Amino acid sequence: MNEQEIDLLDELYFVQSYDEVKSALGWQDSNLQKYLFSLYKKEYIKLLINHDEEYAGVKNIKQIPWNSLYFLATKKGLMEHNGF
Repeated sequence: MNEQEIDLLDELYFVQSYDEVKSALGWQDSNLQKYLFSLYKKEYIKLLINHDEEYAGVKNIKQIPWNSLYFLATKKGLMEHNGF
């Protein structure tokens, strides 16, 4: 896991909206989306429609409605993040 992925997971211990994550990290959309997608593919985060419902329409990075989603680290992601 690289430094950007670690920084991103730091923000996802609790459900966060796209705008909240973007504001906290100060990243450009392209970088944020790249690392969110990378963590999603590794099953380190969930993409959520709301605080309880997962987004199931993931096909490729360009088709994801980033601005309307929420994000949360998975158990697998938290374990990797904490070095277990």
